[in-house]
Amino acid sequence: MVQNEWVSERLRRANGLVFTVFAVAAAFSTYFCMYAFRKPFAAGTYEGSIELPWVGLIEYKTLFIITQVLGYCLSKFLGIKVISEMTPARRAAGIVLAIGVAWFALLGFALTPAPYNAIFLFINGLPLGMVWGLVFGFLEGRRLTEVLGAGLSVSYIIASGYVKAVGKWLVASMEVSEYWMPFLTGAFFVLPMIFFVWMLAQLPPPDAEDEALRMRREPMDAAQRKAFFLRFLPGLLPLTVLYILLTAYRDFRDNFAVEIWAALGYADEPAILATSENWVALGVLVTLAVLFKIRDNRVALTVVHLLMLFGTVLIGVSTWLWEAGMLDPSWWMISVGLGLYVAYVPYGCVLFDRLFAAVGVVGTAGFLIYVTDAFGYLGSVLLLLYKDLGQPDLSWIEFFTGFSYLTSVVCGVCFAVSTVYFSRITQGKPADANVA
Repeated sequence: MVQNEWVSERLRRANGLVFTVFAVAAAFSTYFCMYAFRKPFAAGTYEGSIELPWVGLIEYKTLFIITQVLGYCLSKFLGIKVISEMTPARRAAGIVLAIGVAWFALLGFALTPAPYNAIFLFINGLPLGMVWGLVFGFLEGRRLTEVLGAGLSVSYIIASGYVKAVGKWLVASMEVSEYWMPFLTGAFFVLPMIFFVWMLAQLPPPDAEDEALRMRREPMDAAQRKAFFLRFLPGLLPLTVLYILLTAYRDFRDNFAVEIWAALGYADEPAILATSENWVALGVLVTLAVLFKIRDNRVALTVVHLLMLFGTVLIGVSTWLWEAGMLDPSWWMISVGLGLYVAYVPYGCVLFDRLFAAVGVVGTAGFLIYVTDAFGYLGSVLLLLYKDLGQPDLSWIEFFTGFSYLTSVVCGVCFAVSTVYFSRITQGKPADANVA
């Protein structure tokens, strides 16, 4: 993707509102389109199972989800190096290439008989895990990053439900095979995706004021990444551990949303997959946008920790209220979704962007995003294997309920530890490292 100098210059001179609207539209829409190549297959049921050596009987859908998440997980580990060393000029082309490879992998999924087509979902997930870091690279290190990151983050909250709704429509109304449905869903989004990536490519780099307020952002080599992680290990370790649980919880809720909603009595209301997430997205958007008003990076880092802690507490409290009969099932799903994403979303945009600014280190937030993401998706794979093999007789609702309590307690404790640690080590930082 080539940057148009005229468009980029106009954006550089534009006021904050115009720039924000353009950047959010480009980032939100690009990542929304990406989900059309990643998540529509989850709308299928894929009847059947296979006996695997050393594993046992495993359902096709679980097999498909695990193989895609394995590819996505490996992508996150590779992304620790790729994203942290990526130069700005190559980001847009990287997004188009990653999504293009993923789309053709869905063609292989359609043409190859089950269960052998699972390998193509692994190939599908392998490049898609890079897309978040490539998109966020256009947004980080700016005085408007909270607003831009919030706009980007709500894309995957909303997109997952909508692309699965499109997938279910293709199967139910257009009589498309469940195996062709993911490829055809993606076909609707190819041209829009290319246009929105072009929009991203027009964004000018952070200016001098951005660098003064949020620290300069540069690629980090292996030695710099290792030194940074070891330097702040006591705070980064609990953030990584709890993110494993959060990612597994988020992925389970997302991948098996159809089954969970059906168990709650909403099997004949496919639109609820999309409409319920609108409320979640709105709550997250408002919550994160408020952080933009906090100018001191140290204060902002503490506040975002406390907001994330609140999110994990909300998961446990709303689950208890639902079990006690004091909360409607639909509002329970919305409440746990809100708590989940208030805790989860800042990892991909606000948390590490503010952390780099608060500790006064030159680098890229994409590095820490991919460290936590890599281990997070590994946890997601382990959870799927545990549910299917360790607790096969437990219903979706029973398993999800128990996991809600576990996530709430463990993540709450880890957030508290990280909050105290970073609050202490950022005390006494120079004013220019803390002002935003």
